[in-house]
Amino acid sequence: MLEAYQLTNDNDYLEGAKLAAQFLYRMQRLPSQLGIHDRYYGGFARYVDLNDNWSHLMNVEDLYDLIGLKMLAETYDTVNQSLYEAMMADLVGFLRAGFEQLYLWFNPLPFGDGQWHRVGINETEVYDDPIAFALLGLYAYEGWSPTCQRVYNFVQTIRASAQYPAYHPAICWPGYIDVVTRFPACPYYDAVTSGILWRIRAAHDRPALAFSMQVIEKYQEEWMYWGPVFTDYSPITPQKAMANVSWLARLFLGYEEPNTPFTRILRAYGEGLQLYPIRASEDRVEYGEPLDFLALVSPVRAEEVILEPGYVLEDYIMVYSFAPLRVHDKIRRKGEDYEVQSVQAYDFKGETVYYKAQCRRLVSS
Repeated sequence: MLEAYQLTNDNDYLEGAKLAAQFLYRMQRLPSQLGIHDRYYGGFARYVDLNDNWSHLMNVEDLYDLIGLKMLAETYDTVNQSLYEAMMADLVGFLRAGFEQLYLWFNPLPFGDGQWHRVGINETEVYDDPIAFALLGLYAYEGWSPTCQRVYNFVQTIRASAQYPAYHPAICWPGYIDVVTRFPACPYYDAVTSGILWRIRAAHDRPALAFSMQVIEKYQEEWMYWGPVFTDYSPITPQKAMANVSWLARLFLGYEEPNTPFTRILRAYGEGLQLYPIRASEDRVEYGEPLDFLALVSPVRAEEVILEPGYVLEDYIMVYSFAPLRVHDKIRRKGEDYEVQSVQAYDFKGETVYYKAQCRRLVSS
């Protein structure tokens, strides 16, 4: 509503935003006064209906509300700044612990068990979009804080599994994530998350931002659906999703090609290669459609590699790229195919600058 007010100067939007903040204040304060919660926590009760039936649960996703509350406090309702600041401080003070441990909600006494919870049979799984929304809200509130870094890096480093070898975290996060085993818990991306994360990635993970944009731009139609599957981005459901289109539009509108010292070197001196992402590896290896990327390529020195039987030193190359390559992906260079054997990320000031991948020639592909 506040962004609509910015665009239209229609005061109804501003008043609506203030009323929403008043509602959140009541959802924060009233539960402990009415005995819905055993004490004041600082989180917002999930809902109350017209018949005064309360859902007492408190979601970490409510951290997303920090964006609007902060806008009101700093710009649009400064008369009540201290009230909004207290609301935000209490909300973050309570939800931070559960968010850092990748929980989805808290179930308070007297009607709950007083514990944090996830989903799944063993409560080891989370939905990705509540985590992404919470991350975006907290990021707007306190910047690239240790909590934001901890949560983003934890989820972003969850890799492909034997069950889902095609998953690539740089593209998007999966709809369900097992945060205990640290593997995807479903076969599809939750496409909306690429849009939710774009601002954070633009500031702190530009290789993932650029790679995500490259894939989504190539498969625009598929990403309008709720759940593109890892293997070929075909939709897991036949319906298009308005939320996906809205958030991905924000990605496209806000996107700027990363301009770093390394990307400038690539544009000046890099050679064009093709990346064939691995998508199956059990019965036989299968690869997805190729993606073009720039890289610097050098021979491998003898001390950098342990030669495998049947291979000579000239069968190995070192590839330096901005694109986040994965082990077992296939690279095509000058008509020759290579398999990625290892990948090492090089960071500077907490952000990945480039990737160094050792690749071995494929005898048959």
